[in-house]
Amino acid sequence: MTDDTTRQTGKPGDATANNGSGPAVGEDAGTNQPTSKPFGNFAIDFSGDGGGTSDPVSINFGRPAAPVAGAPAAPAASGDPAAAITAPGGPRTDARHGGRTESKLIIIGSGPAGLTAAIYAARANLEPIVLAGSAPGGQLMITSDVENYPGFPDGIQGPELMAAFRAQAERFGTQIVDVDIDRVDFSTRPFRIWARGTEYRGETVIVATGASALWLGLESETRLRGRGVSACATCDGFFFRDKEIAVVGGGDTALEEATFLTRFASKVHLLHRRDAFRGSKIMIDRAVANPKIAIRLNTAVDEVLGDAKVSGLRLRDTQTGETDEVDMEGLFIAIGYRPNTDAFRDWLDVDDKGYLVVHDETGSKVDGVFIAGDVHDHRYRQAVTAAADGCKAAIDAERWLESQGITEVSTAGAW
Repeated sequence: MTDDTTRQTGKPGDATANNGSGPAVGEDAGTNQPTSKPFGNFAIDFSGDGGGTSDPVSINFGRPAAPVAGAPAAPAASGDPAAAITAPGGPRTDARHGGRTESKLIIIGSGPAGLTAAIYAARANLEPIVLAGSAPGGQLMITSDVENYPGFPDGIQGPELMAAFRAQAERFGTQIVDVDIDRVDFSTRPFRIWARGTEYRGETVIVATGASALWLGLESETRLRGRGVSACATCDGFFFRDKEIAVVGGGDTALEEATFLTRFASKVHLLHRRDAFRGSKIMIDRAVANPKIAIRLNTAVDEVLGDAKVSGLRLRDTQTGETDEVDMEGLFIAIGYRPNTDAFRDWLDVDDKGYLVVHDETGSKVDGVFIAGDVHDHRYRQAVTAAADGCKAAIDAERWLESQGITEVSTAGAW
């Protein structure tokens, strides 16, 4: 499962990528010395590979399972008994990762929402465990320049920003494990989550798994992400001032992004593989009437051309099969998003687009399970809004634990 995300950027001409392995402020548990690799062995090469684990922190639990309001009955399933061991009088520990497997709070996802939740929760002494995914950091890990996140007047590389998020969360005692989750059981407390054969248990859970942009699946598209290929007009339109670019898609998202990009680009080519758009009439009429938008129906992108940056497209007529190459300095993919909700569909409400449904700001239909970030937000999809969601979810989770008598009432200064 991927992590809570936010958008890809496509600054043209940027042939280098920060790998996010800059100075860290986390501590190594064995030496109490600063670690230089906040993502463990996870190396960012903009290809999506990942790995590594995190440092252990101790906590003790001994609460019996409690039924949870709103949760369906648990399916018959069991974890890997060899993966988790319980020392007499001590917490469950993961023999393979060397860390805790029980906590007051488990956060699933490690993008801006998940790690902001971890920072707030750790400062409230909840000692959270973050199940970060095998490619931790969310979609900002495949982002080059981020220029709209507050506090960075000169911009910041996406991996560098997420490394700072992670180091800050670890500084306050968050345990981060870079594993994808397999399944969950929200029928009783403590809630149970399985990841790579290990069972984790939490008195409360924050789901912050994000949503992934859908891509065309071309090797050249993947290679040139952040170098002229983008999935976020709001994030990256500024970089394409006075340039000729293309937008791929046939729904309202593509129509809206093409219209938005006319503020910057000299010309926007709107490419759709079918003979008619799927979007609303008002959005279609607006795009057709815009003199800076050139519409090409029955057109598919076969290849993105360019070495260090996008220089053109190879297009194919979907009716005749004929191909042609056109000069282009940018390509925006607007064919939709896939929320990372598969593991939760049996437990939480999902809308008709596949996103989780939030109740009362950050809650879910299961008491004690909270939701944050792009896994429910299909309107804004920005790092800053996801981070705000993570803050709210952590505060709501901490107050919920207080109401259950699991934690002591905190002072206002805890945040």
